[in-house]
Amino acid sequence: MSYSTKEITEKLNMSKHALRYYEKEGLLTEIARDKNGNREYSDLNLEQLIMVRCMRATGMSIKYIKNYVNMCFDGYSSVPSRKEILLLQQKILKAQKEEINKNLAIIDLKLQYYENLEINGPEKYDDSIYKIHSDLSAKMMKILDKETDTQSK
Repeated sequence: MSYSTKEITEKLNMSKHALRYYEKEGLLTEIARDKNGNREYSDLNLEQLIMVRCMRATGMSIKYIKNYVNMCFDGYSSVPSRKEILLLQQKILKAQKEEINKNLAIIDLKLQYYENLEINGPEKYDDSIYKIHSDLSAKMMKILDKETDTQSK
């Protein structure tokens, strides 16, 4: 199947400028032209764009992605190297996900704390504040300790 520039940019919710930039950087290969000279993107180009955008979103530099794309031209012989690049990125993303989950759990605890304060009202605020903070900090430390335990394994 072939796609126009407009179809590609709409499908991927990206600007024409970004699309042209990726082309200029050599991150897309074999872009065909119709009889009027307009670009016609293939399913391969669509796959390349999805992969490039994924790599960018995960923090890879254009230079690093270009290296990956160039490896693709090496054919089967570069499969282990390309796989290694993605495995490394996967490992980085899993670590970031764990960090996000830990921070989300801490924020959830603090939100629960505020909800309890609102339920109990201001009259119980002064009486229980020190106990609540002691309990809250202990729960937060448990979250941090779980992270430390998983990192040391």
